[in-house]
Amino acid sequence: MGLREREKIVILIGALAVAFWGFDYFYYTPQKKKIMNLQAEIQAAEYKLKESAVFRKGVVGLEQDLTRLEGELQGHHQRVLRGEEFRTFLKQLARDSARLQMKMISLAPQEEKDSPPLEKKASSPLPYRRVTVHLVLHATLNALENYLRGIQELPFLVTLDHLQMERKEELLPYLVVTLELGVRVYSLGAG
Repeated sequence: MGLREREKIVILIGALAVAFWGFDYFYYTPQKKKIMNLQAEIQAAEYKLKESAVFRKGVVGLEQDLTRLEGELQGHHQRVLRGEEFRTFLKQLARDSARLQMKMISLAPQEEKDSPPLEKKASSPLPYRRVTVHLVLHATLNALENYLRGIQELPFLVTLDHLQMERKEELLPYLVVTLELGVRVYSLGAG
């Protein structure tokens, strides 16, 4: 008994349906899942790449800041006084006060004591110490302004920590000026 034409078409369509289903189930669907997984990996890699670009910009910025700060530190080290330069600095203060017709009442340098370290570290102590110079002057306001400007223009690292001006009737036109200057001086054992 032979198959009729319709039966042959139905068998052919059934075989094609099974072939398409097999192709979809065994090849297309797994490949689609692989593609989706690869797309997710690509997105994760792009995100990591963007993160690394931001991180790299941050590192470059930090390197530039570090270079700038190292330059500033080197500049501050160059402005720190050594022993003989400190004596010259004190003489310059006295000379400037005389030049500006200011009367220097007292000039008292005082080395600040190092505070004990809060944490015990193996780091070496700083190569300089801080010296505070206390000055008491009789000066006019213009002379004081010129005196402070002269101190500011010195090639040393000097900070004005305290300034007090008092007006006393018996000293007019002079003011009683109390200054406290902070100066960094290399220690004897340091370079």
